[in-house]
Amino acid sequence: MKAPPVDSPRATGAQRLRLVLHGAVQGVGFRPFVYRLAREMGLTGWVLNSSAGLVVEVEGEAAELERFRQRLEAERPPASYILAREQSWLPAKGYTEFRILPSDEAAEKTAAVLPDLATCRECLAEMLDPANRRYLYPFTNCTRCGPRYTIILDIPYDRPRTTMRGFTLCDDCRREYTDPADRRFHAQPNACPRCGPRLTATVAQTAGELAAGRIVALKGIGGFQLLVDARNEEAVQRLRRRKRREEKPFALMMPSLDMVRQYCVVSEAEAELLQSPAAPIVLLRPNGRPGIAPSVARSSPYLGVMLPYSPLHHLLMRAFPHPIVATSGNLSDEPIAIDNDEAVARLTGVADFFLMHDRPIARPCDDSVARVVRGRPSLVRRARGYAPLPIALDRELPPVLAVGGHLKNTVAIALRRQVILSQHVGDLDTLEARNAFERAIADLCRLYRFQPKLVACDLHPDYASTRWAARSGLPVVAIQHHQAHVAACAAENEIREPYLGVAWDGTGYGTDGVVWGGEFFLVEHGRFERVAHLRPFRLPGGEAAVREGWRAAASLRYETFGAGAVGDTPLLRMLERGVNSPWTTSVGRLFDAVAAMAGVARENRFEGQAAMMLERAIGGLEDDEAYPMPHGDWRPLIEALEDDVRRGLPASRIALRFHNALVNWIVEVAARMGVRDVCLSGGVFQNGYLVERAAALLEARGHRVWTHQRVPPNDGGIALGQAVLAAERI
Repeated sequence: MKAPPVDSPRATGAQRLRLVLHGAVQGVGFRPFVYRLAREMGLTGWVLNSSAGLVVEVEGEAAELERFRQRLEAERPPASYILAREQSWLPAKGYTEFRILPSDEAAEKTAAVLPDLATCRECLAEMLDPANRRYLYPFTNCTRCGPRYTIILDIPYDRPRTTMRGFTLCDDCRREYTDPADRRFHAQPNACPRCGPRLTATVAQTAGELAAGRIVALKGIGGFQLLVDARNEEAVQRLRRRKRREEKPFALMMPSLDMVRQYCVVSEAEAELLQSPAAPIVLLRPNGRPGIAPSVARSSPYLGVMLPYSPLHHLLMRAFPHPIVATSGNLSDEPIAIDNDEAVARLTGVADFFLMHDRPIARPCDDSVARVVRGRPSLVRRARGYAPLPIALDRELPPVLAVGGHLKNTVAIALRRQVILSQHVGDLDTLEARNAFERAIADLCRLYRFQPKLVACDLHPDYASTRWAARSGLPVVAIQHHQAHVAACAAENEIREPYLGVAWDGTGYGTDGVVWGGEFFLVEHGRFERVAHLRPFRLPGGEAAVREGWRAAASLRYETFGAGAVGDTPLLRMLERGVNSPWTTSVGRLFDAVAAMAGVARENRFEGQAAMMLERAIGGLEDDEAYPMPHGDWRPLIEALEDDVRRGLPASRIALRFHNALVNWIVEVAARMGVRDVCLSGGVFQNGYLVERAAALLEARGHRVWTHQRVPPNDGGIALGQAVLAAERI
């Protein structure tokens, strides 16, 4: 006789309930939690880690089994993440006890690998307790914290399948590891000073090097970091020269939330994000207090700040309790170093001192970057603390490998109702970066024993990722860049058609061969109808115009006022003849042009710099005034802006009117389309003012606004959109 549904168990007598949990359910203490719960409730059965997830079988009265299921989900370990639950009612087998069984490797590998987790309070307290055997031990961890993704070699997650397999547990650590009542029961990286990894130098030495103004290369969780005293302007400038990073802001690490508040304005949501298990770099507004070297952030309106997230960082911050620069251990445009010998070879000449250890890193994983937008976290770079948690979907996908774009690259694999994104790979401009891209693909496919049936890539034929797809030997589906952007936003938020997708960024290959970047799509019945876009303009010099916004400004002046506004220059002849001057609809390039015209920034020394400075120029201004920009036509805007410049209007007022013009255009198109849901995606929507104001005005008019949270709005999120759209188009 078939058992009654779980929702309303009415049967009497012993029954068997089988649960298969999919998600981040391994490496978080889930098995010992289930063991203790079942024993407490007097239930029998077993639990094991499977390649498909966590499998539980419990026997008892139906009502008690239902109560067990409810408590399991309500009281589960805080770091766990259940994507889906499969359940079956089966005849009782007559189990006499509850056991933890050995891991099963037979099933398909769809279990989520957990990201690396920041040090928990219990482990930190032990490290700082002189009476504890882990006093000042820099590799302390438990089932609630510590390395995961960067040490795992294979699924299921057990110690022999991690980079800890070379460290034999001492008697004390083994006792913890095998005791179901202990916090370290089956904590795979469990270690202590007797049996675990060791440093090559002392924390005190390292703090002394920082105090002396020297640059330190520290081997962290997912790779090497370059550290320097953030108060020392000369030392920070020296790091910039050696790292070849002229302008891009450096991230900071500060020892406590109290110190962060000394230098930054921190909301409750930002404080929560800083202290979360992911512990990302959080973009914060500086409060103007002196003390941080000017060269740390340069032109950025934000300070990127993180708290210590590993035991080693905590110990270093206690020995040197001041803000430090903590940036990736590489030269600009290269992958981060993860191996000791590799780091010495690549970073000698950059670092003055090396603090290394002997725990191998399985794969590089940079620090994640996040900010709070609309009161909730939004990722800018998805890596440590987040990757490779899956993105759950409301539909099943075929086995697609999505290889992302050329900038801010990530890759992804589609496993039924979830997409697993790799950690941030980076820009694919160098051979080293392209090798890292290929390793990320191989690593993700090997870890999940994933065999793709097709490859999704960008429509741009010259992207390194697109060329790799063409060589893969698999069927290829090319996805238009901006359609992938909005599809990623819709998929992440489980938005169904119809919806209006707004995709604004710097560069993306359009279906007509034009450089797009200011697009609106009405998405319904599986079709992307391009219903609006920015009025096209030329980019004199092509790629040079991406770096030098004054070129785009000259183009807009030429189109608006004629040749006299440009003067008799080679640039004029390029525009007149259309030589090396491709057309674009890019809002990102419009930002560059307006920044140059307003006197805010003539060029980009790193991607998005001019737009960032233009947003910062608004300051605290609040007003509804806006430049005219009917139907995306920038000519009236340029006319009014140039008049304001001639009249000497402050850059803050110009920046405000420009941002408001863009918001009004979004509202105009949304009203014309008459759909409720609006998805905002693309790198331009990293602009906090733009997103906040657009969402407020749209919601006031009855729209629902959807923005990115778990994947970045920039090109780091398009692999998700590629996977979803490729599945729909085969």
